[in-house]
Amino acid sequence: MKNKLYWIVSASLVTIVMLVSVAGAAPFAYVTNSGSNHVSVIDTATDTVTATISAGNQPTGVAVSPDGTKVYVANQGSDNVSVIDASTNTITATVPVGPGPAGIAVVPDGNKVYVTNIGTSNVSVINAATNTVTATINVGSALGNIAVTPDGTKVYVIDYGSFIGSENVSVIDTATDTVTATVDVGNNPAGVTINPNGTKVYVTNSGYGPLLLSRDNVSVIDTATDTVTATITVGNAPVGVAVAPDGNKVYVTNIGTSNVSVINAATNTVTATVDVGNKPKGIAVTPDGTKVYVTNGGSDNVSVIDTATDTVTATIDVGNSPNGVAVTPDVKEGICDKCLQQQCLCVSIIGSNNVSVYL
Repeated sequence: MKNKLYWIVSASLVTIVMLVSVAGAAPFAYVTNSGSNHVSVIDTATDTVTATISAGNQPTGVAVSPDGTKVYVANQGSDNVSVIDASTNTITATVPVGPGPAGIAVVPDGNKVYVTNIGTSNVSVINAATNTVTATINVGSALGNIAVTPDGTKVYVIDYGSFIGSENVSVIDTATDTVTATVDVGNNPAGVTINPNGTKVYVTNSGYGPLLLSRDNVSVIDTATDTVTATITVGNAPVGVAVAPDGNKVYVTNIGTSNVSVINAATNTVTATVDVGNKPKGIAVTPDGTKVYVTNGGSDNVSVIDTATDTVTATIDVGNSPNGVAVTPDVKEGICDKCLQQQCLCVSIIGSNNVSVYL
């Protein structure tokens, strides 16, 4: 019995060392640079660019697979999607889609990727295992960004409209890949995101166009009823939007005033305004909720906001006209979900403190 117990301990200790090594890697932020046709990779621990990846023409939207192994980039100028291996930061596949792909999102199980095509007003559905388009969904008239609910059952697609009054958000049922609802929002919607528990959708209404009606605000959609339940006034021409992992704060980039509005999600009020670079566009929050990354399309850099103080703590030079940004998940969280229960049993046997940081 002693030999058997010793074998368990030894194997467990080896596994612990491996887990510490993997979990020690900080998340990375992937930034699409539309003007220089490449992607900048930022180490969020040091806030430095550690790699630059050549992409297609005019890379715009970017999304990361839930397990953090793949990064998908929508190349608006070359009508395709680049698939990046996050472990090597190399492109492993290029998937042809419709004309002018812009928004992109991955379902929680990682099996499907949804891409909006501006040129044909439809959505391409990519099978992530085969990197092929398996369905095309006709949606609206002028498509933009896209987001998937945490349970993977719905996709919300921005339709900024070919004429005033046609702006809305289309709702796709992922089981059938059909549009099941449309939700009227403000003028010229731009960005869309969903809170962690899947109850609210936030849509930025930039207000660009000849008639500036219902502009400079954020529409809040109840996912249970697919109706707008609140409208929040923010800065001028809001574009990007992201929610903190705990769902308590919503961050909005205002391209017209070069700042970020911080919204209290409980009260639907702006509690802070943070000055960033010129013409901020994309925005993403780190998995631990401590940092926000903002792409500044007019100053070719990325602002890093400390969420505890709502102040900019770093500015990172990237490529020309940075647009989208996505942050990889925390590897530690993936380990906890998949295999840490067995590891905890070993800890309870040997009493090791080495893995207490994971508990």
